Amino acid sequence: MKSKSTTVLLAFFLGGLGIHRFYLGQSGKGIFYLIFCWTLIPAFIALIDFFTFIFMSEDNFNYKYNLKSGF
Repeated sequence: MKSKSTTVLLAFFLGGLGIHRFYLGQSGKGIFYLIFCWTLIPAFIALIDFFTFIFMSEDNFNYKYNLKSGF
């Protein structure tokens, strides 16, 4: 089960490399972040992801990223 707080921390500290996307099981997006990390565009997108995850409710996060178990 994926943790919202872990995702938020990964997005903030390692988001420019896409580590939070690998953690969430979105390998395709994670590879995209890695390929383009030298442009700093993924870092900007990760900052947006960071705020998105912070303001996302725990129930919505669980529904979207934890196999839609219906929490």
